[in-house]
Amino acid sequence: MIRLGAGRLDRLVAVGAHCDDIAIGAGGTLLTLCLARPGVRIDALVLSGGGSEREQEEQAALAAFCPGADLRLTVHKLPDGRLPAHWDEAKAAVEELRARTDPDLLFAPWRADAHQDHRALAELAPTAFRDHLVLGYEIVKWDGDLGRPAAYQPLPAEVAEAKVELLQRHYPSQRQRPWYDREAFLGLARIRGIECRARYAEAFHIEKVAVDLVGG
Repeated sequence: MIRLGAGRLDRLVAVGAHCDDIAIGAGGTLLTLCLARPGVRIDALVLSGGGSEREQEEQAALAAFCPGADLRLTVHKLPDGRLPAHWDEAKAAVEELRARTDPDLLFAPWRADAHQDHRALAELAPTAFRDHLVLGYEIVKWDGDLGRPAAYQPLPAEVAEAKVELLQRHYPSQRQRPWYDREAFLGLARIRGIECRARYAEAFHIEKVAVDLVGG
């Protein structure tokens, strides 16, 4: 595998359509980054779940996934499953986020996600963050839409295990879902690890990236 570094990462943005999207898609990577760089600023935006128990879950979960980070979380109240019908409000929320930060890296859903809310946010994020590296995370579900990602973040075994434990601990409202279990999360991490010659990994989709092969 060819390994490319992203340089110094001082500011990150993570966006999700629902509470738990960010943690499922990029929780292991966030945990890895925050442990390696204490004090990193993370602006997180979630478009639904505001004012409910889900917002409380998200606050506790992201605090655990981002230890030592300067975490700034905003959770809106757009209706779950109806994001495309609330395009203007979603776009305004993403643009407001862009106005207050200029990140080194952005985590967002990817455009081919089968869930309409995820897909809509994946289309919105690059319109506001046009000159930024966007990593499209994946969320395992019954649709079978995982695709073939191009970028991988290897995860130490202890980080992969910690991700699963934190997901189970901080999102009790989701435990009744048939796919929300240790085997699903750790199994996908193992498969992505095989693909990048690691034990475990999280995988991401990249649409465009500019490379500097000579430096300077």
